[in-house]
Amino acid sequence: MPEPIERNLGFELVRATEAAALNAARWMGKGERNAADQAAVDAMRYVLGSVEMDGVVVIGEGEKDEAPMLYIGEGVGTGRPPTADLAVDPIDGTRLLAHGLPGSISVVALAKRHALYAPKHIVYAHKLVVGHEAAGAIDLDASATTNLRAIAAAKRCGVDDLTVVVLDRPRHAELVADIRRAGARIKLISDGDVAAGVAAALADTGVDVLMGVGGAPEAVITACAVKALGGDMQCKPYARDDAERARAEAAGVDFGRVLLLEDLVRGDDVFFAATGITSGELLGGVRFFGGGAHTSSLIIRGKSGTIRRLESTHDLRKLQQISSLGYTVTDGG
Repeated sequence: MPEPIERNLGFELVRATEAAALNAARWMGKGERNAADQAAVDAMRYVLGSVEMDGVVVIGEGEKDEAPMLYIGEGVGTGRPPTADLAVDPIDGTRLLAHGLPGSISVVALAKRHALYAPKHIVYAHKLVVGHEAAGAIDLDASATTNLRAIAAAKRCGVDDLTVVVLDRPRHAELVADIRRAGARIKLISDGDVAAGVAAALADTGVDVLMGVGGAPEAVITACAVKALGGDMQCKPYARDDAERARAEAAGVDFGRVLLLEDLVRGDDVFFAATGITSGELLGGVRFFGGGAHTSSLIIRGKSGTIRRLESTHDLRKLQQISSLGYTVTDGG
């Protein structure tokens, strides 16, 4: 069994998200999604390589033949203990960044080795996320109305006091109609449901619930933050068509099984770090000024339940160059 992670790795992981955010933010509004993503990957991989850990990427940029860095199964860190699994998303909300829209973030989550669920054969999943007040009150197999009534009762408020975040997709037409009939408010977002899921689990964000179908890898990253925050989350595999469903079922995926939070991330030895790229409701974005930049980050540790918000100023003239393109990243300061 892996040893407990005694060191607070959150402060080291946030260096990686800061680096990715600083690199990617140079591409804000330029319409170059691939270039922005590559800039973030380069920076994040560089910084993670210096962290004293024996890490393996469980949620990453894809299979080895699809991604040269941060691919699933890649080892990261110095190779020394502690052993850990990592879930990374150098940019959650690539389209948002490419179009200069709010809400893109860079995220890294870490847990003990073999603690993270690896959705190898599915791309999407149904998700239901709430904060600690409604933990234990949700049931993904129940209707939206039933869940919203249970959440409202747990939070000691009315259904019409709740705000539900849903990805704005045609597949959610019926869900949106159900939420409206129940009387809750809705916030439709175009992308970035990791940030939305974290907001649902945090207190005082103005978001109470995340509902709907989104990326399965992003679900695991979100689960790490939700677990660390004491919230609750349930997921269920989702197939986009019959062919995808058949392939996944042949690989052993059970589309009827509801994955509980403990299925997604086991134990409380979990860390979550995120840095804003473009300003959103969860985090402020990167702001550049002459010779420097400002970043806004969030660090959460599950074992202690500690939530830290970190506002940092970076002197870009002193940061190490890591890319032939000339973008700069934090050097561990």
